[in-house]
Amino acid sequence: MKVVIITGGGSGIGAATAQKLLARGDCVLIAGRDGAKLNALASAHTASPGDISCCPADVSKPEDAMRIINSALQWKGRIDAVINGAGVAPMLPTCDLTPEQWREIIDTNLSSVFYMTRAIWPVFRKQFAALKESGKPPEEAGVIINISSQAARDPFAGLGAYGAAKAGVNLLTQATAREGREIGVRVIAIAPGAVDTLMFHSLPIASKVPARDILNPTSVADTIVAAIDGALRHASGETLYIRRNGFPD
Repeated sequence: MKVVIITGGGSGIGAATAQKLLARGDCVLIAGRDGAKLNALASAHTASPGDISCCPADVSKPEDAMRIINSALQWKGRIDAVINGAGVAPMLPTCDLTPEQWREIIDTNLSSVFYMTRAIWPVFRKQFAALKESGKPPEEAGVIINISSQAARDPFAGLGAYGAAKAGVNLLTQATAREGREIGVRVIAIAPGAVDTLMFHSLPIASKVPARDILNPTSVADTIVAAIDGALRHASGETLYIRRNGFPD
């Protein structure tokens, strides 16, 4: 049984991943700005073998990231994985963005990953030390999964800021994976293409993408769960670009 935090957990990829983890008996804390969505998802899983908790929060704020981590620790006493899935993607020409819009895109998609990583790091370090002291093989103190995007390498016109933020997520993933090796922390970025979510369908370009090229959130969740479990252990530090079948290119 794992204890997993999912930001952006009220809908889309985050909700699909929460459902998979709960169905197999894991404990999931979902965080997001919309408390009603979080509560609705939690209510729908009262009969699942797993346990679920909600934490309304805005992860573009460092204090909220810390509050999410503390809520999970108070709830279950440990954290095995953090999935950074919060995101926004307004489709506007880069030079038409206001500074406020730019900051929102960067803070929600990139700064939030830094804030969550910074907040969870001391917890993982402590868990690694406890494993080492107990004599157990301290192979893994925790896992961080960062949700990136195909836009990091090939953005639609109008998604320049979003693509830049996700490219930053990929580089941050690589750096933190290297920094985490000595304390048993794996960090992987999952970068899907178009996914059947409300955020994608809000884009003007959505109607022009062939249905065959749109991923189901559940197939993305399959890859995320595999990354948490260690099936993709040797991919720590990598960005895994996934397409229709939900597995890496």
